[in-house]
Amino acid sequence: MKEALFWRPLKDSAVQCLLCPKVCRIEEGERGDCGARANQNAYLVPLSYGRITSAAVDPIEKKPLYHFHPAQEILSIGSFGCSFHCLFCQNYGISQGQPPTQTATPADIVNLAKRYRSFGIAYTYNEPLMWFEFVFETAKAACDAGIKNVLVTNGFINRKPLRQLLPFIHAANVDIKSINDDFYRRLCDGRLAPVLRNCVLMRQAGVHLEVTNLVIPGENDRDSDFCALRDWIVSELGEDVPVHLSAYFPHYRFNAPPTPYETLKRAYDIMREKLRFVYLGNVWGQTEGHDTHCYRCGALLVSRRGYATSIHGLTDDGRCRNCGAFNNFVMK
Repeated sequence: MKEALFWRPLKDSAVQCLLCPKVCRIEEGERGDCGARANQNAYLVPLSYGRITSAAVDPIEKKPLYHFHPAQEILSIGSFGCSFHCLFCQNYGISQGQPPTQTATPADIVNLAKRYRSFGIAYTYNEPLMWFEFVFETAKAACDAGIKNVLVTNGFINRKPLRQLLPFIHAANVDIKSINDDFYRRLCDGRLAPVLRNCVLMRQAGVHLEVTNLVIPGENDRDSDFCALRDWIVSELGEDVPVHLSAYFPHYRFNAPPTPYETLKRAYDIMREKLRFVYLGNVWGQTEGHDTHCYRCGALLVSRRGYATSIHGLTDDGRCRNCGAFNNFVMK
């Protein structure tokens, strides 16, 4: 069994995991809170290393990433385990359980991306940062092969491992679930501050960053919530960071009603007051909040109908063909 990175031995054969801010103390034979790391014979081992629960070739827009290689498909892989225990989790079968897996090496994943002619590999479905050793080794191998790496993540990790990983990551969608720490503690068994800190670190490292906010009625759907999240993004990340406002549907252990479209539209209007690129997700039959228009001249740059994406007015370096403004697209 492979030895984990980022841990230290304790007395009486216990170990302490140093990967995420929970820094679990793990007794002999036990697992950490994420379910993906265990103490075996006084060593910390990554149980999920090389174990794949899900693999598919998806439109990049499904991550969602709207400004990174638009209209292209990406190999998407996941394992099991998560540092959070969100009551509303959409992927609880793999994030909170022990589903069937297939084995693979980093070289296998890179070769699979080549076989499908994918421009990149997305680490997604469960929490990829808890799959750290495999993601790290695969991302390095992918870079050597000229393949891009994408994280779809809750952003909950300690600084040192994140800094080790970021040189090999090209884009990330980080789920900022709420701008309220109480939300994280009550509904996710997590904390807000490390997530915000890591968004800033990613941006500073040159990673293309997009943010998702799942809007849950009665929990994070007040105007003040949207204003606070918007203002933090503008201040700390920049007004050109794309933001995806996603509708909630009852799932797993949470029974709030589905997000009304009117709530999403209100959030969209508030976000658009200061952010250049705001999108709506998990909604159908509505045209607003899907396309990208140039923030300067208003020209249509990209249209989206479901996951069918058409590029209209973008140059190869992400600029508007009409006025030349850079619209924060990574095209190649």
